[in-house]
Amino acid sequence: MLERLVKIVRDIVGIRDVRRRILITFALLFVYRIGSHVFLPYVDVEKIEQRLQEDRGGVLQWIEYTSALTGGRLESATFFSLGIMPYITASIIMSLLVKVIPRLEALSKEGESGRRAINRYTRYGTVLVAIVQGIFIVIFLRTVFGEGEKASIAILEQDSPWWNTFTGGTQLLCLILGAVFLMWLGEKITEHGIGNGASVLIMAGIIARMPMAFAFLMREIANAGEDRPFKVVWALSVAALFVVIVVAVVFITRGQRRIPIQQARTVRGRRVYGGTKHYMPLRVNSAGVMPIIFAQALVVLPPKLIAGFTGLAALGRYFNPGAFWYHVAYILLIIFFSYFWTTLMYNPVEIAKNIQEHGSFIPGIRPGRRTAEYLERIMSRITLAGAVFLALIALTPELVRGSLDVDYTVASLLGGTSMLIVVGVALDVVDKVEAQLLVRQYDGFVRGGGD
Repeated sequence: MLERLVKIVRDIVGIRDVRRRILITFALLFVYRIGSHVFLPYVDVEKIEQRLQEDRGGVLQWIEYTSALTGGRLESATFFSLGIMPYITASIIMSLLVKVIPRLEALSKEGESGRRAINRYTRYGTVLVAIVQGIFIVIFLRTVFGEGEKASIAILEQDSPWWNTFTGGTQLLCLILGAVFLMWLGEKITEHGIGNGASVLIMAGIIARMPMAFAFLMREIANAGEDRPFKVVWALSVAALFVVIVVAVVFITRGQRRIPIQQARTVRGRRVYGGTKHYMPLRVNSAGVMPIIFAQALVVLPPKLIAGFTGLAALGRYFNPGAFWYHVAYILLIIFFSYFWTTLMYNPVEIAKNIQEHGSFIPGIRPGRRTAEYLERIMSRITLAGAVFLALIALTPELVRGSLDVDYTVASLLGGTSMLIVVGVALDVVDKVEAQLLVRQYDGFVRGGGD
């Protein structure tokens, strides 16, 4: 096994194009990590760090966790605080508009020119979304890290509204420029590097927090004293749970329901055409990580905003991370968005029509309406299985935190969106490298050698 792995790495290094793409990807990720530690102007860094330590486990902790899922650092007021979220949001909005607006749908089917037009609209949308989100981030920073109505995150505090407007405008401009730069960085990784650029940036932001989790486990063992043997077993249990969760996520991510497709057989003269059989794969988790992202955006912030405007403090407490109604709403929203996203992206009627137009059929199912009903029934069942799996993975950090008494930084990496993103992007990168190797007839990670 080790020899084969060494051979694969040697083959990757030996291919000039693959080597160049990998080096470009790491170089651009290095630039991204540098920008993630550059703070916004007029920000009191010590006050932010102190506030984060005081609110460990509170709303700021939840914001720190969710911002990692977008490659940003909302809690630290850096240039890349927004992360790649504006671009992702604009891409999602554009995907929805393409499905509901006939003109955009026709444009998306025009080939390369249509794709370039859609990408151009997505970039414009990214700037608009960055402006809106940047305004909310500046207000958030001045509210959470400030004292009363004063903009006390500014280093040079003044009561002048002109000064506060200037500092806020400068911070907003920096946030917008950071989001646009990350969009450009992601596109360059997609074009010249390995994997999808936006996903790779998000994965890099999540992986960058893993040393903190490892350091926490080592610190707990070092400070255990007489209970050190117990702490060692506890740390090993956390590590074993991490491996089990990774295996489960890989299994479900790769899980498919294969629908047999039979091509109609035609006879022309003495030759027989068609009659071949292949399979149409339907992924168990076809919605990916999107339901969890949507659910996280709706389960905490709207109740907090409503509670702030109406004065209903109890409503905000009911939906605090870890509360009972928070978990109930979280699960229901994940299931809802799983079905919503799958229904939006996969139309059984259109799929059945395409199968019939290509002269194929599902064995035992009549073409047309019967095929569409059969596909809809299958997709509903596997979507339910995928939604339940997403709900369990999303609740894993809270369950681990409560049962094993681990820090939120460690628990957030043992499940939830972080694990789904890291595993999904890692598998995608492996597939891209695998394709490059197979094209050149090298042994890849998945296919065994022919020794």
